[in-house]
Amino acid sequence: MHLHDPSDTIRFGTAADQAHGAVILIHGRGSSPEDIAGLANRLPADGLAFLAPAATDGTWYPERFFMPLHRNEPGLSSALDVIGALVGELEAAGLKTEQIGLAGFSQGACLALEYAARQPRRYRFVAGLSGALIGPLDTPRPGGDLRGTPVLLGCARLDAHIPLEYVEKSATTLTNMGAVVTKLLFPGGAHTVFPEELAWLNRQLEAPASSDGSPAN
Repeated sequence: MHLHDPSDTIRFGTAADQAHGAVILIHGRGSSPEDIAGLANRLPADGLAFLAPAATDGTWYPERFFMPLHRNEPGLSSALDVIGALVGELEAAGLKTEQIGLAGFSQGACLALEYAARQPRRYRFVAGLSGALIGPLDTPRPGGDLRGTPVLLGCARLDAHIPLEYVEKSATTLTNMGAVVTKLLFPGGAHTVFPEELAWLNRQLEAPASSDGSPAN
């Protein structure tokens, strides 16, 4: 079985019980929490708690994100459980989900988006950096209200890992769930984090966390 352990998470920045907000950073396939933790060096980090979980053997789920859901089990459910455990940890420290951002790259982007879709609440933001919702295009979605959560879907138009139609469908699905979706589509096929995506993240973290459902600009 391919299961992940929340105790493998690295934590840095301000202690959660003293922070005004938190960001969960989710790495991609073949990467590590230390790799994605480097994003924090390019963000306004004062007063924020950062948590970066680790996938067993560097892989959250075995196959491509758009395969039938059962093909990526039990890794997929275990990965989502890890994110849920970290959100619960932050809530226990006194933070509300309105103060918690989710950001991931590639596999981690897919997980951040999928977690928010399955656990719809107001989050500070959800950033899918080269990712989309998990499963085939016709995967049933339970619905729910993301209450104006700012969501970023950023991807190169010719990214070989993330077909554009899945990004477009994810934007529609999340908008219908009440998210305020920003799509940033870039020319070429680079599978990377783009400066415009970092600028979006900076704007979210520089804006006051909202508890009334109004999006940060």
